[in-house]
Amino acid sequence: MKSRDNLNDYVAFVTVAREKSFTRAAAQLGVSQSALSHTIRGLESSLGVRLLTRTTRSVSPTDIGLRLLDSLSPRFEEISNEIAAIGDTLDKPAGTIRISATDYAIQTILWPRLGKVLKAYPDINIELINDYGLTDIVANRFDAGVRLGEQVTNGMISVRIGPDMRFIAVASPEYLGTHGIPATPHQLAMHRCINLRLPSHGGFYVWEFAKDGKEVKARVDGQVVFNSVYQVVDAAIDGYGIAHVPEDLVSEHIAQGTLQQVLDEWTPYWDGLHIFYSSRRQSSKAMNIVIDALRIKNA
Repeated sequence: MKSRDNLNDYVAFVTVAREKSFTRAAAQLGVSQSALSHTIRGLESSLGVRLLTRTTRSVSPTDIGLRLLDSLSPRFEEISNEIAAIGDTLDKPAGTIRISATDYAIQTILWPRLGKVLKAYPDINIELINDYGLTDIVANRFDAGVRLGEQVTNGMISVRIGPDMRFIAVASPEYLGTHGIPATPHQLAMHRCINLRLPSHGGFYVWEFAKDGKEVKARVDGQVVFNSVYQVVDAAIDGYGIAHVPEDLVSEHIAQGTLQQVLDEWTPYWDGLHIFYSSRRQSSKAMNIVIDALRIKNA
């Protein structure tokens, strides 16, 4: 089996295999899709094996391609970290920090605080990816993720960035006037509820309640489903049913009377939002600056 001297060809392969898309990989590498496809075909020809299986809708590594990907990925990651470490020896911290978080976390915590970082450190780049899927941040090449404290992956370093929070059930006064007010989470089964789909699981977000030490997980149904909590709030205001959302997202609507809270006595506080990352990211100056900006002391 012949190998090629051009390391860029292998970088191209790893990027396509990770992204499972020529479109996303080409955008990431800054090349055209046709040029990237030509590079991969040339690499496969040189090695004498098929590395990727292509269909009209997806791209995935073959068994041999997956073996090569598993071998190359950690090595390229080490190289990338070493290059970043070299950059961190300069006076100006530099590099790109990729963070997986929900749009709620991005809108309420990450962007308000990290926008200031970008102005203070022009050589730091920040990529915020909206994600409700509890993504494996290491496998998907994120530098960090943001989740509730209880959802943080074991073995990760975790830093609190938000206070304890509640997810509350709300609906418009018009909806409740027509359909009545549920007295327990079990009665939600008789109501129209606005669902939030979780992409990685293919199912819906489960509403969690607790009272007097008793926990209840409610699976609800309704006319509409969204993959963003902001659209869920809008639909609740418009009278399409009951929503289960972060309290601070709807507090003004409750004060204004456009939404009304229900099941308040069933609504506990949860461990607040945390940013988490693997130990290998501790040495990056850029990462340390981002973490420090997000700590709850800056709230």
